[in-house]
Amino acid sequence: MKNINSEIFKDEYKTKDGKYIFIPVQEEIVTDFLDKFKYKIKKFNKIYSALIEIISPVYPQPFFDAKRIIRNEIKGKNVVALNLGSGNSDFGDSLLNVDLLPYENVDVICDIEKMPFKDNTVDYIINIAVLEHVPNPQKVISEIHRILKPGGKIYCFIPFMQPFHASPYDFQRFTYEGMKHQFRDFSILNLKSIGPTSGMLWVVQEWFALVFSFGIKPLHTLLYLLFMVLTFPIKFLDVILQYYPMSKNMASGFSIYAEKK
Repeated sequence: MKNINSEIFKDEYKTKDGKYIFIPVQEEIVTDFLDKFKYKIKKFNKIYSALIEIISPVYPQPFFDAKRIIRNEIKGKNVVALNLGSGNSDFGDSLLNVDLLPYENVDVICDIEKMPFKDNTVDYIINIAVLEHVPNPQKVISEIHRILKPGGKIYCFIPFMQPFHASPYDFQRFTYEGMKHQFRDFSILNLKSIGPTSGMLWVVQEWFALVFSFGIKPLHTLLYLLFMVLTFPIKFLDVILQYYPMSKNMASGFSIYAEKK
């Protein structure tokens, strides 16, 4: 169990297997073969992280940015930092992993639309590819604003040009202007597009799988994985292309670094 000052919690909890539990524990709802495969792989954090960063169609700039923030601003400092909607990912002992589901690396199990932390108790929040999976993202953002201390910071990545990817749900996407609107109550320090090539590549992989599977769902899944493995190196063009001014028109997503006023 990580060293957690329980005074930051406002709600009652139970502890089990090193986790602080605020809601009834549930297993992930899996909807198809690919979702089941992802669910099983997520249990092996290092393997899953490597697949996401290397093989997936999305250029992993959000993970690079998050690790830089953790290294420069969080690690070794006397701060409270959350990896919000962590899944089984783990950025190290400097962050508490918060999720709805009881993955091995999760420290706090709760609903992120109604978080159990007191007002003004958290210094940093990392939130990567989560808000598309919640039905009410503005509630989560309001909760983030509530629990952050004045001057506390949020790093968040939300998809824009990405195909449907439920695990098990997928509700929305955001444009550049939409990101500014969602985080209107914060001071925005940096807002940038991530991956115009990634935005194109994932759609192309899905399109080829759709066309050549002839409507056979299991074949579609196999072809999609095959095209992903064959074409993933193309995404690394985004090392350069993500900095082009108009990349925001077809970005895979947007990252925002913002501060509570």
